[in-house]
Amino acid sequence: MLVMAMEKVPMSLRGALSRWLLEPKTGIFLGNPSARVRDELWKRALTAIKGKGSVLQVWSDKNPQGFSYRQCGESNREFVDFEGLSLIRVSPATKSSEDSTLRMNS
Repeated sequence: MLVMAMEKVPMSLRGALSRWLLEPKTGIFLGNPSARVRDELWKRALTAIKGKGSVLQVWSDKNPQGFSYRQCGESNREFVDFEGLSLIRVSPATKSSEDSTLRMNS
């Protein structure tokens, strides 16, 4: 099983991925392609985002957690390796965005 999650990517990338994977929700793709297709989809995603947006690819694997992953781009959530265990780190909102939110609400 392969899952790809994307944020702020071009529509052309979403169209290209929909040839191989299903898109049950905007920016979330899933399917069961071969390893070769998985790698080609990753290359296409990296080419399409060009430093804008983010892409996460997670697939079934034979390891203790049962999956492997790779990610590229900026997102407020990221996988981190903690003593061989993959965990998610959520970045706190930046102070400038908190200040602007407070100003908008007052």
